[in-house]
Amino acid sequence: MFRPASVLAGACLIATPAAAQIPPDVQAMIDAAMATGDAKKIETVIELAKQTQPDSADEIEAIAGAWREERAEAQRLAEAKKQEEIREAGLFDMWSGEGQVGAFLSTGNSDDMGLSLAVNLKREGIRWSHALRATADFQRSSGVTSREQFLAAYEPRFQMSDNIFAYGLTQYERDRFQGFYNRYAISGGIGYKLLDSDSATLSVKAGPAFRVTERTNGERISRLAGLFGADFDWRLADRVTFTQDANAVAETGTEALLVVDSANTTLNLTSGIDFKVSDRLRSRLTYNIEYDSNPGPGAETTDTLTRFSLVYGF
Repeated sequence: MFRPASVLAGACLIATPAAAQIPPDVQAMIDAAMATGDAKKIETVIELAKQTQPDSADEIEAIAGAWREERAEAQRLAEAKKQEEIREAGLFDMWSGEGQVGAFLSTGNSDDMGLSLAVNLKREGIRWSHALRATADFQRSSGVTSREQFLAAYEPRFQMSDNIFAYGLTQYERDRFQGFYNRYAISGGIGYKLLDSDSATLSVKAGPAFRVTERTNGERISRLAGLFGADFDWRLADRVTFTQDANAVAETGTEALLVVDSANTTLNLTSGIDFKVSDRLRSRLTYNIEYDSNPGPGAETTDTLTRFSLVYGF
């Protein structure tokens, strides 16, 4: 919290009679705004005060300048402290993440049950970041399993500049209804941030990939491939965020995968809306499309899934 405007004014304009020209009610309004610590609100009040009290505009601007300098210094010290904590952090420190769960159960003419679980972990360093993701989807209908899908992925990223980054990816999938028991992928490449604002972010990345697929018919296929990704997040309101992504890691509610090789193209695209319930709890509605141009024998090329789940951040 920043010092009241009257204190800042005294520090900047000591022994300057003009400072007294600021009317007490205006001074109190500025003090109240600064007490909130809300930078946007403070700037608005300062601007209104200068417009309504043009004779005191210089004194008001001096108060604003002192506040801005103090705020910049506080931010600099906070950033220095954060970087020092990152440098001294151990392997298992500085991780954050979220857990996601969705389920359904029906009885009567049909007995159906389904369960969806996901865990996302992320560690942000000064230039390095690490992301770990795991998901599981299971569904049974009248005693017969109709969906059994697992995914685990690890993605390190190195920030080369403000907008350019290098990424790596290792990923494991299992989906016997899509025609494979195991599918492994490894990729690395370059990405670029096209948009990075308070309300929206957009980044793209691309690179070569190598995939090994173990099909349910016993066939094992190893191929070089190409990977392309695009992540888009848009905060529609304070509590609502829209996500539409085609990215290197799939099935987390916000990301998807496009991999192309000489014989097969796979796409995993997820659109989602997050509704913030509290600081840690969100509800999430997602629509997922999985496309495989060359699935296993008897498998469809396209699967879709609409899912509602609860997400808890930690």
